[in-house]
Amino acid sequence: MTVISIAVIGIAAALLAAQLKAVKGEYGVCLAMAAGLVICLYSASKLETVTETLAKVQSCIRISSVYLDTLLKMVGIACIAEFASGICKDAGYGSLGSQIEIFGKLSILAVSMPVLLALLETVRGFLS
Repeated sequence: MTVISIAVIGIAAALLAAQLKAVKGEYGVCLAMAAGLVICLYSASKLETVTETLAKVQSCIRISSVYLDTLLKMVGIACIAEFASGICKDAGYGSLGSQIEIFGKLSILAVSMPVLLALLETVRGFLS
């Protein structure tokens, strides 16, 4: 599928969900969730290309795999939090969606702490 196909799926689902919302609101939310899940799963299939490219980058510049793994974790956390937040906001629970976003940001911060510590150790090594 291309970006156009995914866009058409999203737009069609949004239009159908709007129509279903008038009849029975929960059907519209379920349809939007199903379309979002299809798009999310297709997006996850693209991760193989990203991981292969990152492995090539790692072999070229000899960077520790810990840093690239951390980067992938951070991207994954951001995508999952954004997806869940969007679903909650579409269902009318905006405050819950905002709390998911905050938790996602804090999780990214927590995952990135070892990288920050390694950077500080490197700077301290240069200053010594």
